Amino acid sequence: MEKSIESIWKEGFVNDEKLIAPKVNDLYNQKSIDIVSKFKRMYRINVIGIVVFSFIVLPMSYFSNIPYMGIMMFFLFNLILIVNRKTIFKLNKIDNSLNSYEYLLSFKGWTDELIAVNTKFSRFLYPYMFLALFFGFWCGSLGGDVPGDAIVKGFVSEYPNTPLVFGFPLVFIGIMLFVMLFLALVGGRIGKWDFNLGYGRIMRRLKTMIKDMEELKQ
Repeated sequence: MEKSIESIWKEGFVNDEKLIAPKVNDLYNQKSIDIVSKFKRMYRINVIGIVVFSFIVLPMSYFSNIPYMGIMMFFLFNLILIVNRKTIFKLNKIDNSLNSYEYLLSFKGWTDELIAVNTKFSRFLYPYMFLALFFGFWCGSLGGDVPGDAIVKGFVSEYPNTPLVFGFPLVFIGIMLFVMLFLALVGGRIGKWDFNLGYGRIMRRLKTMIKDMEELKQ
């Protein structure tokens, strides 16, 4: 009777009382290479999407009369690309000649590092996005009227004793700082939620696979 996949897989871990690559290459591919390849494919698609959108946002923001937002977002997207380029380089350096278990552990280590980097970056990302949106709608079109000036004039006429800082109401600055501080504090959680939204299913499969391998080792 032909051996089941489970029995063949288990035999690959009992030799010399340590984990070694399974005897069947197809099983190795299905259980380790495929999941990493799928993650790489999704990750590269997301990076390409960021590249495309970074060049779309400029003309879109110009014709929407919020060019300053587009310029700030363009620089932000390119900064994201620089960060992702470094992480992709590290991902490609993972040695796929390792046995299944070590290969997946190396990949998990890379994803843990990626999550940590994204968590730190998100604390800057979301306050910056808020500023981009604010200045986009506040400054309006290039060379045109500044919508924010009308807001300041209306507010000052209503509250003539309000303190100003470089012609900007102090209360507005306080609100902006509060929102940015709040986004910086919750940015890490938002970043993790965003990561899990895109890659959560793959990460759960990865953890389950590593757990199964460790159980077979015993």
